[in-house]
Amino acid sequence: MSVAPVAPANSAPQNEPTFKATGSEQAYLDYSAFLKLFMESLKAQDPTDPLDTAEYMGQLAQFSAVEQSTKTNQNLTSMLQQHSINQANNLIGATVEVPSADGKETITGVIESVQILSDGSVATLEDGQKVALVPGIKISRPAPEASS
Repeated sequence: MSVAPVAPANSAPQNEPTFKATGSEQAYLDYSAFLKLFMESLKAQDPTDPLDTAEYMGQLAQFSAVEQSTKTNQNLTSMLQQHSINQANNLIGATVEVPSADGKETITGVIESVQILSDGSVATLEDGQKVALVPGIKISRPAPEASS
């Protein structure tokens, strides 16, 4: 009598799709993907030796906490972006003094516009020069004139 070999329990059928993340795709599971995996693991568990329910509930609670942290981070990122926009708006019309790389000269001008980039901000002065808004620059506004 011949016996056919048995496929390993953890091998996936060939017709099921596989997920191959690329650089721009998220490297973590969303809630629905977690639930799908959770349900599949419940289907695949041995009925004679079930896993501890408390362990599953702990994993679910932990996933929920991670999801809330992710949403909080997204909200904080949004708030920081809005703060950057507000700061940039307040800089328009201000005078900026930027030391040159060699420290011998200083570029001075009035900020006409500000471009916010992912790694910082760049101000365009009235004369068309662009300067990075980095630590070490001096930003000032003329004192308001006293009305007589």
